[in-house]
Amino acid sequence: MNVTKFLDASDSVRVCRVDDDQVFPLQLGNLGSLAEILATENPIATVNSLACDDPIALSDVKLLPPIDNQEVWAAGVTYKRSQTARMEESEAAASCYDRVYQADRPELFFKAPAYRVSGHGQPLRIREDATWNVPEPEVTLVLSPELKIVGLTVGNDMSSRDIEGENPLYLPQAKCYDQSAGLGPWITLYNELPPASKITVELKIARNGKTVFNQQTAASEMARSFDDLVGWLGRDMTFPGGAFLMTGTGIVPSSDFTLERGDVIDITIGGVGTLSNTVIQK
Repeated sequence: MNVTKFLDASDSVRVCRVDDDQVFPLQLGNLGSLAEILATENPIATVNSLACDDPIALSDVKLLPPIDNQEVWAAGVTYKRSQTARMEESEAAASCYDRVYQADRPELFFKAPAYRVSGHGQPLRIREDATWNVPEPEVTLVLSPELKIVGLTVGNDMSSRDIEGENPLYLPQAKCYDQSAGLGPWITLYNELPPASKITVELKIARNGKTVFNQQTAASEMARSFDDLVGWLGRDMTFPGGAFLMTGTGIVPSSDFTLERGDVIDITIGGVGTLSNTVIQK
């Protein structure tokens, strides 16, 4: 089951169920938001219990990121390729990333508040003061306030690798800025997640109508489990509205590639959908 938010004809924000090529606006009743649906004991049952307005063609609506006031967090160096890529950034970073890949404690960092998140069809930004910018396609966990995994969405953890490579302490500046996080096109709700091997990840980047990058991986290539990452995230922290957790990337373009204005980034998560964003720069 897929749920998200969209703008209706009167520019009001609505919550909807997405089936194939149609959206079904939900009548929320006593629930005030998508986040409140996600916080219920069984979000799928909750959505099924809500009345719907007449369906609208998916092509006729403007989708919004499927987030309300939740925080977005991210994990790093959870795939072998990610470890290798980070070690390529600089000698200073190499030992840090090698150690965290082997350690019990994962790398977890705050990525974005909701207002810095772009949804499907909305632009993502590259920094003006960076020269090496890449998308990072990530399976993103949708967490209830009790940190139960209730669904998945597609995440894009935009990164300025030259800034992070100069000094690992610059990671917040490499990762956190306006329009630096993508989520969407919707949340796929699960009562039980599919096997990691079925959660495939594909990144395509088009420039001037031509594909300039295309690579695939799967969540089964991760060195850490989803539950392990969530367990660490919840240590000594509470999330009253729930959270989104990007789980790291196993696809990193080579050092001779950087994003440019106008590039179109398509990230597809198997069983979820495709998040598409165009790159801008101030």
